[in-house]
Amino acid sequence: MIDQQIDIATKDGKTTTFITHPERGGPFPVIIFYMDAPAIREELRDMARRLGTSGYYVMLPNLYYRSGVMELGPIPPDPEAPERKRMFGFMNSINIPMVMEDTKALLAFAETQEAANTKIVGTVGYCMSGRYAVNAATQFPDRVKAAASIYGTHLATDQTDSPHLAASKTKAELYFACAETDIYAPQEIIDKLKQAMQGTKNEVEIFPDTHHGFAFPKRPVYHRDAAERHWERLLALYRRNLAQ
Repeated sequence: MIDQQIDIATKDGKTTTFITHPERGGPFPVIIFYMDAPAIREELRDMARRLGTSGYYVMLPNLYYRSGVMELGPIPPDPEAPERKRMFGFMNSINIPMVMEDTKALLAFAETQEAANTKIVGTVGYCMSGRYAVNAATQFPDRVKAAASIYGTHLATDQTDSPHLAASKTKAELYFACAETDIYAPQEIIDKLKQAMQGTKNEVEIFPDTHHGFAFPKRPVYHRDAAERHWERLLALYRRNLAQ
């Protein structure tokens, strides 16, 4: 595997992006991996590497670069902890239009790389970024063939770019993995999402006995069986849609 971390120019500055892909056999379909709220850390880089070993050119951008931060360090579970409040501040400082501009810059960079095939793109977003992964499929419909939201938030809003409205805006296959217990994505939101996806090839799956964050090995809520099932679903989604 080849790993690199580089600054990619965007409309608003430069996003430090971790890139990983196999050494041989390219060019590879591109996967954009959108981080969760606690930001870039080795845990995410390891997950990017796991994706890359299946034959993909994986890009993990720092979405907080506009605030001048990248790695936030440990986030205490206490909702009143200053570190957690700071994290939410960063999370609320970005939005879908900003991240779509970043995505445009990432794809433009990937186009210059021999190892990347930017005609075939997949996306995945965890937590706050589930909506970004899905919106990439609607904003870049000719490139993004598959998008996955893993315990995503803001999945059914009253905005025109709400993820639950995405099925009619893209031919990409959409997959939503949801935790059974998730204060950030309660059951009524999941029900609305399921209803919107009825009659399409897209899937909304609830993972039993799980909480928000279950796929992250370093989290107290880590659920090994559910995490491995999410990998199986994710890789199968990409195999179906990202074949060259």
